[in-house]
Amino acid sequence: MPFPSSRISGIVPSGKDGWEIHFAAWNRKQAGEDIIMLSVGDHDFDTPSETVEACVRAVRGGHHHYTQLPGIPALREAMAKVSTRTTGVPTSADQVLATPGGQAALYAAVQGTLDPGDHAVVVAPYYATYPGTFRAAGADFTVVEAAAEDGFQPRASEIEKALMKNSKAILLNTPNNPTGAVYSRASLEAIADLCRRRDLWLMSDEVYWTLGGGEHISPRALEGMAERTLVINSMSKSHGMTGWRIGWLTGPVDFITLLISLNLVSTYGINDFISHAAAEALNSDFGVERIAALYAGRRKVFLEAIRGINNIVVRGSEGGMYAMLDVRAIEPDSEKFAWSLLAAENVAVMPGASFGDAAEGHIRISLCQPDDVLKDAANRLRRFASSYGSKAA
Repeated sequence: MPFPSSRISGIVPSGKDGWEIHFAAWNRKQAGEDIIMLSVGDHDFDTPSETVEACVRAVRGGHHHYTQLPGIPALREAMAKVSTRTTGVPTSADQVLATPGGQAALYAAVQGTLDPGDHAVVVAPYYATYPGTFRAAGADFTVVEAAAEDGFQPRASEIEKALMKNSKAILLNTPNNPTGAVYSRASLEAIADLCRRRDLWLMSDEVYWTLGGGEHISPRALEGMAERTLVINSMSKSHGMTGWRIGWLTGPVDFITLLISLNLVSTYGINDFISHAAAEALNSDFGVERIAALYAGRRKVFLEAIRGINNIVVRGSEGGMYAMLDVRAIEPDSEKFAWSLLAAENVAVMPGASFGDAAEGHIRISLCQPDDVLKDAANRLRRFASSYGSKAA
């Protein structure tokens, strides 16, 4: 056959995307094995019933048609209200682009800010799709690692060292996946100052904004940043709607207006009846407080259960749906540790190396399991950690 484009061939150039352990564990679980899945951030509960019923009403109400390219007006208005509330910046509907999930919002932000050959800085640890999203745009990027010993707080001085003459943007994520770190005001103020001085776009992935253990601060709210910040958001985590694929991008009006053309040639709008249900869910906060309380409780249960395990240190883990465990004193190779844990104890976790070099020697624990399962997993991890050295020998 003819050759595919270098654009798609280079999105995952190594052929590995960090999910190999998860898929191997999932296949074993599907085959009937007793595997505890702590490797993926997908809720173990259904979407709130109020949202489901809103969707049923929308289907029965005839909302089966094409929608406006940037999203139906009711949905954009609802997203703008949430953006106003969560960032503290008055936001209008024409500053919002509705997208099929947060990943599509990230894709739009990268496509809208970077031309082929332009450069960006990505703060790590990062969500696993970030590098591929830049490659899909033909853009170059440099990863700047936030240190575990700093609680994974980014340092603006390190970011500035990585900037080049053709740098156009910085991408960060708070509350952070995979570490659960919630970036401090001081960290964000320093990065904002850098963006203003160097005239950079700041792409801020805030998908976990409701699941922080501390104060969530959007850099869009900082002085002089509304005109240069693009906020990536989603209903997947906050509203329990991972499979519904509803996200949005918030930014300056002129920028969002230009991005409507990207929807024209990519998504051609999003689902009609889901859009109406999502608008109702956003306006009524269906499930938001319950989901946030659930994960706060699970985080507490799991961290208490692993307390005192020799040579394992908790890093970050203030927010999001994850806990980040430093296992370097046991095994510095996070993939080796994760594969061995799966083989010995039937527990699937994500190796930190999947999220950048800063997370090497760590494992990410998804809290998307009930308390009793998390306690069981903690006990298996404790047993594994105590015997790993002798087994490895």
